[in-house]
Amino acid sequence: MPIAFLRRRLALAAALALAALATLPARADDWRKQYPELRFGISSSENEKDAVARYEPFAAYLSRKLGVPVKITRGTDYAAVVEAMRSSSAEFATFGPASYALARKVMGDRVRPVAVTQEMDGATGYHSVIAVRTDSPYHSLQDLKGKSLAYADPNSTSGYAVPLYFMKKNGIDPDTFFSTTAFSGSHELGIIALLNGTFEAAATHWTNAERGNIQRMEEKGMIPKGSVRIIWTSDLIPNSPWVVRTDLPQELQDAFTEALFAFPKEDPEAQRQLSDGLWAAFVPAKHEDYLDIIAITEMNAAERRRRGS
Repeated sequence: MPIAFLRRRLALAAALALAALATLPARADDWRKQYPELRFGISSSENEKDAVARYEPFAAYLSRKLGVPVKITRGTDYAAVVEAMRSSSAEFATFGPASYALARKVMGDRVRPVAVTQEMDGATGYHSVIAVRTDSPYHSLQDLKGKSLAYADPNSTSGYAVPLYFMKKNGIDPDTFFSTTAFSGSHELGIIALLNGTFEAAATHWTNAERGNIQRMEEKGMIPKGSVRIIWTSDLIPNSPWVVRTDLPQELQDAFTEALFAFPKEDPEAQRQLSDGLWAAFVPAKHEDYLDIIAITEMNAAERRRRGS
């Protein structure tokens, strides 16, 4: 082949390669120019100081993995974190299943779950429980007729949506069965109000004998060990989803998801602090995992509309 002809072919090939590069999508790391800082929303059942302290090492890990600063933002209540996601004031979040149902209601498929935590025993769910003081005479829900009950938050799964649904399913109308029901503001505040005598029962979350709101409060010295007794436990609830906004660049969504799954292995100390050493890994989650919870929240809402409350 003549040298001149070969040169022309090489020049043509180079020109075509340059043209092809010009039409390729933006490089995967270009999302950092659009998002020089990222925000991770949490709606923890803990007080703000303790919750943020647990999440800070996780934020530092994400910052290293993603190459931009990641800040933790905690909502004043459950709905506030959903609003942060809806208004694009947070890119990622973790919140309870009922809050996810609210997020889907206001955001549609602009939000999707990518992961849940997996317990040491392989479980990926938890329970709603109703607790009383250990020194009380109450041993069943029926014993609480005419007594007072503290819910946690209107958008709490274990602290409101699930106990409300199952009580009604079993013939208990909380509006007439209890003397008083009210929202304490959080899972911790509900247990404190229970022990202070403000309420005679409180709804909260419980995973197993090692993990739950009551155990964590005991470990932190917030309540005396053994001062609270569980008298009702719900069916299994899927663990809280870790979610992303789907209007983010796909490369960013993928990078966040990959960072989650790598977290326990790549930063075991931060994972231990975040999990209190009680869950082992992240596993994939999908929207369909939460259809039952979405149905429960919709039924509860329909009942409130029917009653005009």
